[in-house]
Amino acid sequence: MSNKQADVGLIGLAVMGQNLVLNMADHGFVVAVYNRTTERMTEFVEKARREEPAADRLVGCATLAEFVGAIKRPRRIVLLVKAGKAVDDSVSQLLPLLEKGDIVVDGGNSQWTDTIRREKELAGKGIHFVGSGVSGGEEGARFGPALMPGGPKEAWEALKPIWLAIAAKVDEKTGRPREDASPGKPVTGGVPCATYIGADGAGHYVKMVHNGIEYGDMQLICEAYLLMRELLGMTAPQMAEVFADWNKGELDSYLIQITADILGQKDPAKPKKYLVDAVLDTAGQKGTGKWTSVSALDMGVPAPTIAEAVFARCISAIKEERVAASKKLKGPKFARPRGKQALIDAIRDALYCSKVCSYAQGFALMAEAQKEYHWTLNFGQIAMIWRGGCIIRARFLQKIKEAFDRDAKLANLMLDPYFKKTLQRGQANWRRVVALSAQAGVPTPAFMSALSYFDSYRTAGLPANLLQAQRDYFGAHTFERVDQPRGKFFHVDWPDPKRPQIQV
Repeated sequence: MSNKQADVGLIGLAVMGQNLVLNMADHGFVVAVYNRTTERMTEFVEKARREEPAADRLVGCATLAEFVGAIKRPRRIVLLVKAGKAVDDSVSQLLPLLEKGDIVVDGGNSQWTDTIRREKELAGKGIHFVGSGVSGGEEGARFGPALMPGGPKEAWEALKPIWLAIAAKVDEKTGRPREDASPGKPVTGGVPCATYIGADGAGHYVKMVHNGIEYGDMQLICEAYLLMRELLGMTAPQMAEVFADWNKGELDSYLIQITADILGQKDPAKPKKYLVDAVLDTAGQKGTGKWTSVSALDMGVPAPTIAEAVFARCISAIKEERVAASKKLKGPKFARPRGKQALIDAIRDALYCSKVCSYAQGFALMAEAQKEYHWTLNFGQIAMIWRGGCIIRARFLQKIKEAFDRDAKLANLMLDPYFKKTLQRGQANWRRVVALSAQAGVPTPAFMSALSYFDSYRTAGLPANLLQAQRDYFGAHTFERVDQPRGKFFHVDWPDPKRPQIQV
C-alpha cells in the first residue's frame, strides 16, 4: 500500500468502476481502490501503471480497513457495485470503519426508494449517503459522464469538486458536448454536466427517468429503421446514410450517431453482409425502464410512450412465439408507397414529434415525483446536464433547457412555443407515417402511443365521462358534473341490469 492519502475511494472495479477511477486520477485526485476480490484490484492497478499516465495517483488496498484508512477525512467513498443487496452489504461492511461526517456515494442504478431508506438509516448514524446517477456507459465513466447526485446538501458540497471535475463538459454558448478528452488529458473549460438534484432519492429518481426516456428514444429510432426497411425496402448502408444525414440537423444526438455507425458496420463473420442483419431481434433490459413505467402508473402520470418501449422489449423476447405466429397470423396486403424521399422526410418528422412527446412524459413524471417526495427539482438544470456525457445527449436538450428558462413552471413541454410550433409543423407527416404503418401492418407502438398522447392532451372532451358513468353504474363510484363545481360528487340510482325493463 502507498503512503499517499487518497482524496476519494472507490469500491467495485468492474469496467465502470475502473473507468471512473481513471477519470478521477486524470483530474488530479488520488484514488484509493478496493474490490471484493483482491486479484481484480491488483490486476487493475498493475495494468494501469503500465498504460495510464495518471496511475501514480492510484492506491490499491487489499482490505476494507486498509482502504478506509487510506482516505482523507471526511472520507468520500464511491460504491459502484450491483444495485440491491450488494449495496446494502457494502454499506454494512463499511459502517464499523466510518466516522461521523463521512460520505458514502452509491453510483449504481439503485431504485430511488432504496436510496431514501439508506440515506435515512445512515443519517441516524451521522454518515452522509448520496445516491448519484452516473450516465454515459463505459466511455462516459472514463472521459466524462453526466452525474445526478441526490442527498444531503452538505454532502454535495464535499463531493462537488470531484463530480464537477470528472463530469462531461459542454460548450457554454452552443450547449454541444466537448469530446476531446483522452487518457491523461481531461477536458478543461465548458459547463460541467453535473448538478445537485435534490434530497435523498432525487438523484437516482432522475437517473431512472433518464433511462426511461432512453428506452423511448431507442424504440422510436428502431421503429424509424423498421419503417424504412419494411415500407421502402432499404438496405442497412442506405439507412446508415439517412441516419448520418439526420444527425446533421435537429435530430443530432449520440443515439442517432451510433445508429448510423451500426447500420454501416460490416459483419466480421460474413464481410459481404451487414452486422445488423445478423443480430437476433430479442432485446434485453435491466429494469430502469420498467421502474419508470411503474412509477408513472403509481402516481397516475401518463407515460405511454416510455411504457410501450418497455413492452416492445418484452414482446421481442418471445421470439419463438412470434416466429410460430408469423406462420398463422397474416397481416394486410400492402403496395410499397411511392415517393421514397418524401416518406423518409415524413419518418424523420414522426420521429422528432414522438421524441418531443416522450420527453414531455418524462419531465411530467419528474414534476409529479417532486410533489410526492417533497423534492425541489430544477428541470432546466436537469436538461442541461443531460446535454453531454449521458446516452440521451442531444442538440434537442438545449431546446428543453431554453423552454424551462422561459417558464420554470411549464406544465408540459408540448406547451412551450418552440415545441408547439414543431408539433404543428410535423404532425401531418407524423399522422401519415402512423397511418401507413397501420395499413401496412408494420408495428410502431411508440410512434402510435406518442401520437395518441398528443391527441389526448390537446382534446378538451375525452370519453371518460362515459367511463365514469359506467363506474357509477356498476360500483357506485360517483361522478362530477360539468354544470357543478369541481370536487362535488353525485350518484344516480341506476336501473338494475338483472331486472326486466319496460319497453317503451
